[in-house]
Amino acid sequence: MSESIATRVGRLISGSLHAAVAAVENAAPDVVMEQSVREIDGAVDDVRAELGRVLAAKHLANQRLAEENRRHEELSAQIEVAVAQKRDDLAEAAIARQMDIEAQLPVLEKAIADGAVRQKEMEGFVAALQARRREMEAELNAFRAAQKVTENALASEGAMAGSGSVERKVDRAESAFARVMSNAGVPSVPGGTRDAAKLAELNELSRQNRIRERLEAVKAGRK
Repeated sequence: MSESIATRVGRLISGSLHAAVAAVENAAPDVVMEQSVREIDGAVDDVRAELGRVLAAKHLANQRLAEENRRHEELSAQIEVAVAQKRDDLAEAAIARQMDIEAQLPVLEKAIADGAVRQKEMEGFVAALQARRREMEAELNAFRAAQKVTENALASEGAMAGSGSVERKVDRAESAFARVMSNAGVPSVPGGTRDAAKLAELNELSRQNRIRERLEAVKAGRK
């Protein structure tokens, strides 16, 4: 049985790139990370497709509700005419139809309410997945930067030492790599990638804006 959208999103949001890399043997870490990013993209596409279906169903339910309400009002006017004309048979038929409509209205209203909840849920999933994708990209950039540090360290050691110190060179390079990756992929390489820096600045601006909005809401609530 295929996993539900909620389960899939939860797995992708809570998953660790480092755990994914460790779970795949004989695979380049950056390849595993890129596959994880692509899985996020696929999930976003699926959630958006589901969101489209939810919006379509909600729209149809709204249309049907409006039509049934309009028909109910028309029947009320027709009942008045039938009673005035002493046509109880026609009035009874119209009342029966009204009762059928009234039985359906709560179902349509619930479908619309459920659609609104589902819509909000799908929109939240998309936002969460996009946020996780940005984090993954930052981790991937950090990994590539760390690889560069490792390569530079190996090259430097090779220029400074003889062929008899290969193990010592590798140990030093791995230590440099580990220091960069120790914080779960947070870029800490001097002069890190421009994209990571821009992303960090954008995230901070967004965070400060949310803080100001919450402060204004608190102030407004105290008035």
